[in-house]
Amino acid sequence: MTESRVFARVSDDPPDRAALEAFVTTDADGAVVVFEGVVRNHDHGASVRGLDYRAHPDAERFLAQTCAEVSADTGLRVAAWHRVGELAVGDVALVAVVAAPHRAEAFAACGRLVDRIKESTPIWKRQHLAEGTSEWLGL
Repeated sequence: MTESRVFARVSDDPPDRAALEAFVTTDADGAVVVFEGVVRNHDHGASVRGLDYRAHPDAERFLAQTCAEVSADTGLRVAAWHRVGELAVGDVALVAVVAAPHRAEAFAACGRLVDRIKESTPIWKRQHLAEGTSEWLGL
């Protein structure tokens, strides 16, 4: 049986950064890169009071495929956890983690992983603006 090199989760639970780091890190790794996507209080000049993330029923499968592709292309262990539901400013929406023997490859792989997640995982967000309106993004 082959050891898994990928962890992917879509959940309304807050991402468990420590568990993701523990999953990807081995004694051979000299670098662990963690990306945390955090809900900010603004977007394109508008004040944001929170986000509502919604996922396709197969979103976790898409996320796992994306992680597997990055792992296969880089030979590295990767992990990602995307939160769904109502999130407030300051909440963590996405954690992506990659470990590698050296920092350059860890940074490059983590950047690629986050970009691919945003491109290929069917998760959409509705921004709740301070003025009382909302708008869907990523549809």
